[in-house]
Amino acid sequence: MARLGLLAAAFSSGFIEIYSLPHPESLYTHHKEQVKGYQSDELTICKVDCVVRLQVGSIKCRNLGENGQCFTLAWVPSKPHNHLAAGFYDGTVSIWDLKTKSALQKVRQGRVIKQYPFHSFQAHDHAVRSVEWCKVNSNFLVTAGSDRHLKFWDLRRLYEPINNIKRFLSTEIAWLLPYCGVAVAQENCYASHGLCGIHFVDSGFQGYKPYFLTPRKGTVWSISGSDWLGSVSAGDVTGEMIVILLPNLNVHSLNIKRPADRRFPVYKADFLPLTPSSSDPSPAVPELPAGPLVESSDWGHFKPKSFRAAEGHYSFLFQDTDLRKFHHFTKREPMKRMHANETKGDLNTERVQLEAIHKVRFCPNLDAHTWISSGGHSGLIRLHCVKGLFSSVAEKFIQEKSAQFQAKFEEADTVREFDYSPEVQHCIVQI
Repeated sequence: MARLGLLAAAFSSGFIEIYSLPHPESLYTHHKEQVKGYQSDELTICKVDCVVRLQVGSIKCRNLGENGQCFTLAWVPSKPHNHLAAGFYDGTVSIWDLKTKSALQKVRQGRVIKQYPFHSFQAHDHAVRSVEWCKVNSNFLVTAGSDRHLKFWDLRRLYEPINNIKRFLSTEIAWLLPYCGVAVAQENCYASHGLCGIHFVDSGFQGYKPYFLTPRKGTVWSISGSDWLGSVSAGDVTGEMIVILLPNLNVHSLNIKRPADRRFPVYKADFLPLTPSSSDPSPAVPELPAGPLVESSDWGHFKPKSFRAAEGHYSFLFQDTDLRKFHHFTKREPMKRMHANETKGDLNTERVQLEAIHKVRFCPNLDAHTWISSGGHSGLIRLHCVKGLFSSVAEKFIQEKSAQFQAKFEEADTVREFDYSPEVQHCIVQI
Protein backbone atom coordinates (compact mmCIF):
# COMPACT_ATOMS: atom_id res chain seq x y z
CA MET A 1 0.00 0.00 0.00
CA ALA A 2 1.35 3.43 -0.93
CA ARG A 3 2.46 5.61 1.95
CA LEU A 4 1.37 9.20 2.49
CA GLY A 5 4.12 9.98 5.00
CA LEU A 6 5.42 9.47 8.53
CA LEU A 7 3.85 10.85 11.69
CA ALA A 8 5.86 11.29 14.90
CA ALA A 9 4.00 11.47 18.21
CA ALA A 10 5.47 12.19 21.66
CA PHE A 11 3.95 10.74 24.83
CA SER A 12 4.08 11.74 28.49
CA SER A 13 6.18 8.66 29.27
CA GLY A 14 9.08 10.13 27.30
CA PHE A 15 8.77 7.74 24.36
CA ILE A 16 8.33 8.84 20.76
CA GLU A 17 6.53 6.64 18.26
CA ILE A 18 6.51 6.94 14.48
CA TYR A 19 3.54 5.80 12.43
CA SER A 20 3.37 5.11 8.70
CA LEU A 21 0.25 6.73 7.26
CA PRO A 22 -1.31 5.12 4.16
CA HIS A 23 -2.22 7.18 1.12
CA PRO A 24 -5.98 7.94 0.92
CA GLU A 25 -6.30 6.67 -2.66
CA SER A 26 -4.57 3.38 -1.83
CA LEU A 27 -6.68 3.05 1.28
CA TYR A 28 -9.86 3.61 -0.74
CA THR A 29 -8.79 0.99 -3.30
CA HIS A 30 -8.01 -1.51 -0.55
CA HIS A 31 -11.39 -0.99 1.14
CA LYS A 32 -13.16 -1.25 -2.19
CA GLU A 33 -11.58 -4.64 -2.81
CA GLN A 34 -12.11 -5.97 0.72
CA VAL A 35 -15.53 -4.56 1.59
CA LYS A 36 -18.46 -5.40 -0.66
CA GLY A 37 -20.62 -2.42 -1.56
CA TYR A 38 -18.17 0.13 -0.15
CA GLN A 39 -19.09 3.75 -0.90
CA SER A 40 -16.44 6.45 -1.34
CA ASP A 41 -18.41 8.98 0.72
CA GLU A 42 -18.42 6.75 3.80
CA LEU A 43 -16.24 7.85 6.71
CA THR A 44 -13.33 5.49 7.28
CA ILE A 45 -11.42 5.33 10.57
CA CYS A 46 -8.23 3.29 10.54
CA LYS A 47 -5.91 2.30 13.36
CA VAL A 48 -2.26 2.65 12.38
CA ASP A 49 0.37 0.50 14.08
CA CYS A 50 3.66 1.88 15.34
CA VAL A 51 6.65 1.03 13.14
CA VAL A 52 9.49 2.74 15.06
CA ARG A 53 9.77 3.56 18.77
CA LEU A 54 12.37 6.16 19.74
CA GLN A 55 13.84 6.46 23.21
CA VAL A 56 16.82 8.11 24.86
CA GLY A 57 19.75 5.97 25.95
CA SER A 58 21.58 3.05 24.39
CA ILE A 59 21.45 -0.73 24.26
CA LYS A 60 23.57 -1.10 27.41
CA CYS A 61 22.20 1.96 29.26
CA ARG A 62 18.47 2.53 28.99
CA ASN A 63 17.19 5.72 30.57
CA LEU A 64 13.55 4.72 30.65
CA GLY A 65 11.63 7.88 31.43
CA GLU A 66 14.51 9.61 33.20
CA ASN A 67 14.46 12.52 30.77
CA GLY A 68 10.81 13.27 31.49
CA GLN A 69 8.18 14.29 29.01
CA CYS A 70 8.92 15.26 25.44
CA PHE A 71 7.52 18.73 24.74
CA THR A 72 8.64 19.38 21.17
CA LEU A 73 9.53 17.51 17.97
CA ALA A 74 11.11 18.79 14.77
CA TRP A 75 11.79 16.99 11.48
CA VAL A 76 14.79 18.18 9.53
CA PRO A 77 13.37 20.25 6.61
CA SER A 78 16.05 19.37 4.05
CA LYS A 79 16.09 16.13 2.08
CA PRO A 80 16.08 13.22 2.78
CA HIS A 81 14.27 14.27 6.02
CA ASN A 82 15.86 11.43 7.98
CA HIS A 83 16.69 13.31 11.19
CA LEU A 84 14.26 13.96 14.03
CA ALA A 85 15.06 16.21 17.00
CA ALA A 86 13.22 16.15 20.33
CA GLY A 87 13.39 18.30 23.46
CA PHE A 88 12.70 16.87 26.93
CA TYR A 89 11.75 18.11 30.37
CA ASP A 90 15.25 17.83 31.86
CA GLY A 91 16.72 20.09 29.15
CA THR A 92 18.07 17.30 26.95
CA VAL A 93 17.89 17.45 23.16
CA SER A 94 18.21 14.15 21.29
CA ILE A 95 18.53 13.57 17.54
CA TRP A 96 17.73 10.31 15.74
CA ASP A 97 18.80 9.16 12.28
CA LEU A 98 15.95 7.06 10.91
CA LYS A 99 18.07 5.71 8.04
CA THR A 100 20.92 4.45 10.18
CA LYS A 101 22.18 0.90 9.69
CA SER A 102 24.13 0.74 12.93
CA ALA A 103 23.33 -2.28 15.07
CA LEU A 104 24.05 -0.19 18.17
CA GLN A 105 21.29 2.31 17.41
CA LYS A 106 18.58 0.09 15.93
CA VAL A 107 17.10 -3.04 17.52
CA ARG A 108 14.14 -4.96 16.12
CA GLN A 109 11.60 -6.26 18.62
CA GLY A 110 8.88 -8.11 16.76
CA ARG A 111 7.17 -5.78 14.29
CA VAL A 112 8.49 -2.64 16.00
CA ILE A 113 11.97 -1.18 15.61
CA LYS A 114 13.47 0.38 18.73
CA GLN A 115 15.97 3.10 17.93
CA TYR A 116 18.39 5.16 20.00
CA PRO A 117 19.77 8.64 19.19
CA PHE A 118 23.14 9.34 17.63
CA HIS A 119 23.30 12.79 19.30
CA SER A 120 22.13 13.68 22.80
CA PHE A 121 23.30 16.77 24.68
CA GLN A 122 22.26 18.99 27.57
CA ALA A 123 20.87 22.13 25.94
CA HIS A 124 19.10 23.87 28.86
CA ASP A 125 18.86 23.79 32.63
CA HIS A 126 15.12 23.20 32.45
CA ALA A 127 12.48 21.97 30.00
CA VAL A 128 13.04 22.48 26.28
CA ARG A 129 9.99 24.29 24.93
CA SER A 130 10.82 24.46 21.22
CA VAL A 131 13.35 23.12 18.71
CA GLU A 132 13.73 24.41 15.15
CA TRP A 133 16.09 23.39 12.34
CA CYS A 134 17.86 25.71 9.94
CA LYS A 135 16.38 25.17 6.47
CA VAL A 136 19.60 26.03 4.64
CA ASN A 137 22.04 23.84 6.56
CA SER A 138 20.92 20.88 8.66
CA ASN A 139 23.97 21.23 10.92
CA PHE A 140 22.38 24.19 12.71
CA LEU A 141 19.37 24.32 15.03
CA VAL A 142 17.95 26.61 17.69
CA THR A 143 16.39 25.69 21.03
CA ALA A 144 14.29 27.63 23.53
CA GLY A 145 13.90 26.50 27.14
CA SER A 146 12.04 27.32 30.31
CA ASP A 147 15.27 28.81 31.69
CA ARG A 148 14.53 31.82 29.40
CA HIS A 149 17.55 31.07 27.20
CA LEU A 150 17.55 31.01 23.41
CA LYS A 151 20.51 29.03 22.06
CA PHE A 152 21.83 28.48 18.54
CA TRP A 153 23.74 25.21 18.06
CA ASP A 154 26.18 23.75 15.56
CA LEU A 155 25.94 19.95 15.65
CA ARG A 156 29.61 19.66 14.71
CA ARG A 157 30.69 21.43 17.93
CA LEU A 158 28.22 20.85 20.73
CA TYR A 159 30.51 21.73 23.62
CA GLU A 160 29.12 25.29 23.55
CA PRO A 161 26.33 27.09 21.65
CA ILE A 162 27.06 29.50 18.82
CA ASN A 163 24.99 32.17 20.51
CA ASN A 164 23.27 32.23 23.90
CA ILE A 165 20.64 34.89 24.52
CA LYS A 166 18.65 35.28 27.74
CA ARG A 167 15.30 36.91 27.08
CA PHE A 168 11.68 36.40 28.02
CA LEU A 169 10.01 33.01 28.44
CA SER A 170 9.65 31.71 24.88
CA THR A 171 6.74 29.50 23.82
CA GLU A 172 7.56 28.72 20.17
CA ILE A 173 10.03 29.75 17.49
CA ALA A 174 9.99 29.86 13.68
CA TRP A 175 13.08 29.95 11.45
CA LEU A 176 12.27 31.19 7.96
CA LEU A 177 14.40 30.36 4.96
CA PRO A 178 16.00 33.68 3.88
CA TYR A 179 16.85 35.06 7.33
CA CYS A 180 19.75 34.63 9.74
CA GLY A 181 17.50 34.65 12.78
CA VAL A 182 14.27 33.36 14.26
CA ALA A 183 10.86 34.78 15.10
CA VAL A 184 10.12 34.15 18.78
CA ALA A 185 6.73 34.05 20.50
CA GLN A 186 6.73 34.63 24.24
CA GLU A 187 4.70 34.56 27.40
CA ASN A 188 3.83 37.78 29.18
CA CYS A 189 4.97 36.71 32.66
CA TYR A 190 8.55 38.03 32.33
CA ALA A 191 7.91 40.64 29.64
CA SER A 192 8.15 44.33 30.41
CA HIS A 193 5.14 46.55 29.88
CA GLY A 194 4.59 47.08 26.16
CA LEU A 195 7.21 44.53 25.06
CA CYS A 196 5.08 41.39 25.11
CA GLY A 197 4.57 39.97 21.63
CA ILE A 198 6.71 38.59 18.83
CA HIS A 199 10.39 39.42 18.37
CA PHE A 200 12.91 38.66 15.64
CA VAL A 201 16.22 37.57 17.18
CA ASP A 202 19.38 37.50 15.08
CA SER A 203 21.55 34.39 15.39
CA GLY A 204 24.67 36.53 15.84
CA PHE A 205 25.82 36.39 12.22
CA GLN A 206 24.90 40.01 11.49
CA GLY A 207 25.05 41.36 15.03
CA TYR A 208 21.71 43.19 14.94
CA LYS A 209 19.66 43.82 18.05
CA PRO A 210 16.31 42.01 18.42
CA TYR A 211 13.57 43.60 16.35
CA PHE A 212 10.07 43.97 17.82
CA LEU A 213 7.70 42.63 15.15
CA THR A 214 4.35 43.20 16.83
CA PRO A 215 2.97 43.82 20.33
CA ARG A 216 0.42 41.49 21.89
CA LYS A 217 -1.67 42.01 24.99
CA GLY A 218 -1.40 38.44 26.26
CA THR A 219 0.69 35.33 25.81
CA VAL A 220 1.41 34.24 22.23
CA TRP A 221 1.08 30.46 22.37
CA SER A 222 1.95 29.55 18.80
CA ILE A 223 3.75 30.96 15.78
CA SER A 224 4.24 29.58 12.27
CA GLY A 225 6.21 30.86 9.30
CA SER A 226 5.63 30.63 5.55
CA ASP A 227 8.66 30.67 3.25
CA TRP A 228 6.42 31.23 0.21
CA LEU A 229 4.80 34.38 1.61
CA GLY A 230 7.65 35.67 3.78
CA SER A 231 5.29 36.05 6.72
CA VAL A 232 4.41 34.56 10.09
CA SER A 233 1.07 33.84 11.72
CA ALA A 234 0.44 33.83 15.46
CA GLY A 235 -2.34 32.97 17.89
CA ASP A 236 -2.58 34.33 21.41
CA VAL A 237 -4.51 33.89 24.61
CA THR A 238 -7.06 36.59 23.73
CA GLY A 239 -8.41 34.50 20.83
CA GLU A 240 -7.00 36.59 18.00
CA MET A 241 -4.98 35.20 15.09
CA ILE A 242 -2.88 37.62 13.06
CA VAL A 243 -0.51 37.48 10.08
CA ILE A 244 2.66 39.59 9.95
CA LEU A 245 4.36 40.37 6.64
CA LEU A 246 8.07 40.37 7.39
CA PRO A 247 10.27 43.15 6.01
CA ASN A 248 13.82 42.63 4.80
CA LEU A 249 15.38 41.66 8.12
CA ASN A 250 18.83 41.20 6.59
CA VAL A 251 19.27 44.97 6.85
CA HIS A 252 19.16 47.14 9.94
CA SER A 253 15.73 47.63 11.50
CA LEU A 254 16.14 51.42 11.46
CA ASN A 255 15.31 51.34 7.75
CA ILE A 256 11.92 49.64 8.29
CA LYS A 257 9.03 52.06 7.86
CA ARG A 258 5.43 51.81 9.08
CA PRO A 259 5.64 48.43 10.86
CA ALA A 260 2.04 48.75 12.09
CA ASP A 261 0.75 48.36 8.51
CA ARG A 262 2.54 45.03 8.06
CA ARG A 263 0.14 43.00 10.20
CA PHE A 264 -3.55 42.23 9.91
CA PRO A 265 -6.05 40.07 11.83
CA VAL A 266 -7.43 36.83 10.41
CA TYR A 267 -10.18 36.35 12.99
CA LYS A 268 -11.08 37.15 16.58
CA ALA A 269 -12.84 34.81 19.00
CA ASP A 270 -14.95 36.35 21.78
CA PHE A 271 -16.37 34.59 24.83
CA LEU A 272 -19.93 35.90 25.30
CA PRO A 273 -22.78 35.17 27.70
CA LEU A 274 -25.53 33.14 26.09
CA THR A 275 -28.81 35.01 25.83
CA PRO A 276 -31.74 32.60 26.41
CA SER A 277 -34.61 32.73 23.94
CA SER A 278 -38.23 32.90 25.04
CA SER A 279 -39.13 29.68 23.20
CA ASP A 280 -36.33 27.68 24.79
CA PRO A 281 -37.66 25.67 27.77
CA SER A 282 -34.15 25.36 29.26
CA PRO A 283 -33.54 26.47 32.86
CA ALA A 284 -33.23 30.15 33.53
CA VAL A 285 -29.78 31.62 33.13
CA PRO A 286 -28.65 34.36 35.51
CA GLU A 287 -28.63 37.78 33.91
CA LEU A 288 -25.13 38.74 32.81
CA PRO A 289 -23.73 42.06 31.62
CA ALA A 290 -23.79 42.67 27.89
CA GLY A 291 -20.69 42.64 25.69
CA PRO A 292 -17.61 40.43 25.69
CA LEU A 293 -16.74 39.09 29.11
CA VAL A 294 -13.12 40.14 28.72
CA GLU A 295 -14.28 43.77 28.71
CA SER A 296 -16.62 43.45 31.67
CA SER A 297 -15.60 43.78 35.31
CA ASP A 298 -18.82 43.26 37.31
CA TRP A 299 -19.62 39.62 36.58
CA GLY A 300 -17.49 38.19 39.40
CA HIS A 301 -19.95 35.50 40.51
CA PHE A 302 -20.27 34.10 36.97
CA LYS A 303 -16.60 33.61 36.10
CA PRO A 304 -16.35 30.07 34.67
CA LYS A 305 -13.42 28.05 35.93
CA SER A 306 -13.98 25.00 33.69
CA PHE A 307 -15.80 23.72 30.61
CA ARG A 308 -18.61 22.34 32.75
CA ALA A 309 -19.24 25.71 34.37
CA ALA A 310 -19.43 27.43 30.97
CA GLU A 311 -21.67 24.82 29.33
CA GLY A 312 -25.11 26.17 28.52
CA HIS A 313 -24.34 29.68 29.78
CA TYR A 314 -21.76 31.03 27.33
CA SER A 315 -21.05 30.97 23.61
CA PHE A 316 -18.29 31.75 21.11
CA LEU A 317 -18.45 34.52 18.55
CA PHE A 318 -15.94 34.21 15.70
CA GLN A 319 -15.44 37.43 13.74
CA ASP A 320 -13.64 36.62 10.48
CA THR A 321 -11.89 39.21 8.35
CA ASP A 322 -12.52 39.46 4.62
CA LEU A 323 -9.10 38.47 3.25
CA ARG A 324 -9.97 38.43 -0.44
CA LYS A 325 -8.80 42.01 -0.99
CA PHE A 326 -6.83 44.53 1.03
CA HIS A 327 -8.23 47.77 -0.39
CA HIS A 328 -8.58 50.41 2.35
CA PHE A 329 -7.68 47.73 4.86
CA THR A 330 -6.38 50.15 7.50
CA LYS A 331 -9.81 51.79 7.72
CA ARG A 332 -11.71 48.57 8.30
CA GLU A 333 -13.19 47.64 11.65
CA PRO A 334 -11.02 44.50 12.25
CA MET A 335 -7.82 46.54 11.90
CA LYS A 336 -9.07 49.23 14.28
CA ARG A 337 -10.11 46.58 16.80
CA MET A 338 -6.71 44.85 16.57
CA HIS A 339 -4.79 48.08 17.22
CA ALA A 340 -7.12 48.95 20.10
CA ASN A 341 -6.65 45.56 21.76
CA GLU A 342 -2.86 45.83 21.47
CA THR A 343 -2.77 48.95 23.64
CA LYS A 344 -5.96 49.15 25.71
CA GLY A 345 -7.29 45.61 25.67
CA ASP A 346 -8.36 44.06 28.98
CA LEU A 347 -7.02 40.58 29.76
CA ASN A 348 -9.02 38.67 32.35
CA THR A 349 -6.92 35.94 33.99
CA GLU A 350 -9.47 34.91 36.63
CA ARG A 351 -11.38 32.55 34.35
CA VAL A 352 -10.55 29.75 31.94
CA GLN A 353 -9.46 31.18 28.58
CA LEU A 354 -11.70 29.09 26.34
CA GLU A 355 -11.18 31.41 23.37
CA ALA A 356 -7.37 31.08 23.47
CA ILE A 357 -5.58 29.86 20.31
CA HIS A 358 -2.91 27.29 21.14
CA LYS A 359 -1.68 26.15 17.72
CA VAL A 360 -1.31 27.90 14.36
CA ARG A 361 0.20 26.42 11.20
CA PHE A 362 0.79 27.64 7.64
CA CYS A 363 0.41 25.04 4.91
CA PRO A 364 3.95 24.21 3.70
CA ASN A 365 2.80 23.01 0.25
CA LEU A 366 3.11 25.37 -2.69
CA ASP A 367 -0.37 24.65 -4.08
CA ALA A 368 -2.04 25.68 -0.80
CA HIS A 369 0.51 28.07 0.68
CA THR A 370 -2.14 30.70 1.51
CA TRP A 371 -4.09 28.38 3.84
CA ILE A 372 -3.75 28.63 7.63
CA SER A 373 -5.08 26.19 10.22
CA SER A 374 -5.63 27.05 13.87
CA GLY A 375 -6.86 25.25 16.96
CA GLY A 376 -7.58 26.45 20.45
CA HIS A 377 -8.74 25.68 23.95
CA SER A 378 -12.32 25.25 22.74
CA GLY A 379 -11.38 22.14 20.72
CA LEU A 380 -12.34 23.71 17.39
CA ILE A 381 -10.06 23.62 14.34
CA ARG A 382 -10.55 26.39 11.78
CA LEU A 383 -9.14 26.84 8.27
CA HIS A 384 -8.65 30.20 6.57
CA CYS A 385 -7.42 31.17 3.11
CA VAL A 386 -5.56 34.47 2.79
CA LYS A 387 -6.52 34.90 -0.85
CA GLY A 388 -5.33 38.49 -0.97
CA LEU A 389 -1.70 37.36 -0.64
CA PHE A 390 -1.91 35.08 -3.69
CA SER A 391 0.05 36.86 -6.43
CA SER A 392 0.47 36.37 -10.17
CA VAL A 393 4.09 35.39 -9.60
CA ALA A 394 2.99 32.53 -7.35
CA GLU A 395 0.37 31.42 -9.89
CA LYS A 396 2.98 31.30 -12.66
CA PHE A 397 5.40 29.42 -10.42
CA ILE A 398 2.73 26.84 -9.51
CA GLN A 399 1.92 26.24 -13.19
CA GLU A 400 5.59 25.71 -14.01
CA LYS A 401 6.09 23.26 -11.16
CA SER A 402 2.89 21.40 -12.02
CA ALA A 403 4.05 20.97 -15.61
CA GLN A 404 7.42 19.65 -14.44
CA PHE A 405 5.75 17.23 -12.04
CA GLN A 406 3.37 15.89 -14.68
CA ALA A 407 6.20 15.49 -17.19
CA LYS A 408 7.96 13.05 -14.87
CA PHE A 409 5.08 10.60 -14.99
CA GLU A 410 4.06 10.92 -18.62
CA GLU A 411 5.13 8.07 -20.84
CA ALA A 412 7.41 8.87 -23.73
CA ASP A 413 5.56 9.03 -27.03
CA THR A 414 6.56 6.18 -29.32
CA VAL A 415 5.81 5.88 -33.04
CA ARG A 416 3.55 2.90 -33.60
CA GLU A 417 3.01 1.04 -36.85
CA PHE A 418 -0.54 2.30 -37.38
CA ASP A 419 0.51 5.87 -36.54
CA TYR A 420 2.97 6.01 -39.44
CA SER A 421 1.96 8.16 -42.41
CA PRO A 422 3.90 8.22 -45.71
CA GLU A 423 2.92 11.84 -46.28
CA VAL A 424 5.63 13.93 -44.68
CA GLN A 425 5.63 17.70 -44.84
CA HIS A 426 9.03 19.37 -45.01
CA CYS A 427 9.94 22.94 -44.25
CA ILE A 428 12.36 24.89 -46.46
CA VAL A 429 14.90 26.87 -44.49
CA GLN A 430 17.10 29.48 -46.12
CA ILE A 431 20.73 29.36 -44.96
